[in-house]
Amino acid sequence: MSLTLHVPELSELGFRQRLLSDPETMSYNAGCDLGFPGYHNDTGCIDFPRGDWDGWYARWVGAEPTRFYAYLQDTATGEFVGEVSLYETAGPGVYEMGIVLHSSRRGRGCSREGIRLLLDHAFGELGAKEVTNCFEPTREAALKIHLAAGFRIVREDNGLLYLSIIK
Repeated sequence: MSLTLHVPELSELGFRQRLLSDPETMSYNAGCDLGFPGYHNDTGCIDFPRGDWDGWYARWVGAEPTRFYAYLQDTATGEFVGEVSLYETAGPGVYEMGIVLHSSRRGRGCSREGIRLLLDHAFGELGAKEVTNCFEPTREAALKIHLAAGFRIVREDNGLLYLSIIK
């Protein structure tokens, strides 16, 4: 499968709403006790009502180099299969990444390609010096994909693995 990054229009945020409300897709997030309004601890789902779209869009889309957000789009079908994001965390050029892949697309190489596309954008377009991510060590598939992409584990703290890749 071939993917591309697609920066969505405001009118296309319905995909993000469906992605975040799908219990199978968001199951990795269940039980994390994130403690913010709209997060459902039992399913991991996150509410993204239409009334929140404008403010969220203004914060995330067109906010480079501080933030970057895009859908992962199947180039053959045009279908959106997931989302990726970057945001500066520890000063200029240091970004934390995020990736959410629809559950129906897992196990097909989409995460691997999505991370590659995101890193290409980070180190190419944004001039990143470092990209980080963190998640639970029980997420073995995520760890395997990150390590294959060149990330290294920098520490384990409070039940989370902290990973980094440097240009």
